[in-house]
Amino acid sequence: MGHDHDHGSGHGHNHDHSTVNRTRLTWAFVITATILVAEVVGALLTNSLALLVDAAHMLTDSFGLLLALTAANLVLRKPTLKRTWGFRRAEVLSATVQSALLLAVGIYAAVDAVRRLFIPTQVHADGLLIFGIIGLVGNLIAMWIISGGREANLNMRAAFLEVLNDALGSVAVIIAALVIHFTGWTSADSVAAIVIAALIVPRAVKLLGETTHILLESTPRGLDLEAVRAHLEQQGGVIAVHDLHASQIASNLPVLTAHIVAEDRMFTAGATGQLLRDLQQCVADHFEVSIEHSTFQIEPKSHRDSSYHSQC
Repeated sequence: MGHDHDHGSGHGHNHDHSTVNRTRLTWAFVITATILVAEVVGALLTNSLALLVDAAHMLTDSFGLLLALTAANLVLRKPTLKRTWGFRRAEVLSATVQSALLLAVGIYAAVDAVRRLFIPTQVHADGLLIFGIIGLVGNLIAMWIISGGREANLNMRAAFLEVLNDALGSVAVIIAALVIHFTGWTSADSVAAIVIAALIVPRAVKLLGETTHILLESTPRGLDLEAVRAHLEQQGGVIAVHDLHASQIASNLPVLTAHIVAEDRMFTAGATGQLLRDLQQCVADHFEVSIEHSTFQIEPKSHRDSSYHSQC
């Protein structure tokens, strides 16, 4: 006996949030793309590696925000018989691509910055300062726009982190420009590029780890399956729990399946319906990670004895 438990009352609420997040991402993309064009022009005029690296970072982030915006649109599509979860996983795939691109850009920036430390070049500090300020102001505006929805899902979180690191990169560019202006030490530009790379790589690795965790269908973080098993087995009429699995379709969408071995009296008394409701309520309300999509197969002890012994 199987059943899927789904609280559908929040669908309209989630749809409203998704629409708002799409608007935020659209504005953030427009601002980021504008800053990208400005920084490319600035890098060519000032001969700054830091500004060029930040522009490469902005190019990646512009592409990342475009992916995030695409994913936010796909998530709104309704499930079909071919895609029973719709495109809910699109935000995870988007965040994975974003983090992989950021990692590649960060490594390239670090290598090229170290190379230029040994081959200093002339950098125009005043122009560098102007374009650094333009980038910072634009990024702060984009951060403000996205901040309200950054906890909604991995997609929005990735987008916010991209803009945040862009802002920090602009700060590094401004500092480098001031150092070069007052001291003439042009290697400050390469140091700023290294700082930007140091901002990119760790969070790219962390985000890539989180998205990979979901794509590998690992147990949701914060959910102890042994504790879940023990609690389910404490329910009246339950003998054992086997084939217990939990994973995530997307952020904020954990799912759980399990086979429940119940006492034979639960079937003769017609009590399986109440047992099923108790199990659903248990995984939805008892644990820190609330699982509203749960599927249970309730089977008599004789069924398990006559079929197979699970190795799980």
